Amino acid sequence: MTFDVAGETYDRFMGRYSRPLAARLADWLEVSPGQQAVDVGSGPGALTGVLVERLGVERVRAIDPSEPFVAACGERFPGVDVRLGTAESLPFGDDTCDVAAACLVVHFMTDPVAGVAEMSRVTRPGGRVGATVWDLAGSRAPMWPLWEAVAELRPDHPGERGDLPGSSRESLVAILADAGLDDVESVEIDVSVTHSSFEEWWEPYLLGVGPAGEAVAALGPDGRRDLESVLRRRLGAGPFEITAVAHAARGRA
Repeated sequence: MTFDVAGETYDRFMGRYSRPLAARLADWLEVSPGQQAVDVGSGPGALTGVLVERLGVERVRAIDPSEPFVAACGERFPGVDVRLGTAESLPFGDDTCDVAAACLVVHFMTDPVAGVAEMSRVTRPGGRVGATVWDLAGSRAPMWPLWEAVAELRPDHPGERGDLPGSSRESLVAILADAGLDDVESVEIDVSVTHSSFEEWWEPYLLGVGPAGEAVAALGPDGRRDLESVLRRRLGAGPFEITAVAHAARGRA
């Protein structure tokens, strides 16, 4: 998986969707002044920024396995304790935060149940632990126009994996329950983004970020031209709106 990219590159690709999703997740987790929070799998800081706005830098910690993302998050939010590491081995003490959140991360964890269990460990009893994953199983992630066009051109292409951990409501809820959380519940969160032009929407897919970027790169120059042609026909010149849906689940430590 390609996430060894600059924070600005990832933001152009996914930040336009992950930032509003992060704000909605923070609302649902009832993040409020005075709490301590940890952003697990922070990336360059979409959720970290929301937490800083609501809690202050001294009450927010963040961790991510990508060195460029850790550097970007630290530069954007001086004073936040940003660490390099994985969800499955959090470098924080037991019961040291009130909220632990993972925005668009669970499906990339090596062991999602262990990762969420670690989030629970560092959360005080009764505190919120929550996560979001795009509805990959239902083909409602932000990349759905791309994968539909790929399927039109190459019906034998495997497309976007819908069997990743947490990519359906049932799977995400099961992960939190198996990690030992109490009172697990879920909602759907929709995010709509207006793109000013086709080029503004399309160019980030050429940056090689994540599974979609890797798939586009693998098509080669001719395949990319064909794909762009299909997408222009489907989406038009712009502006146009893309709506994506994420599953969110929360429980109590």
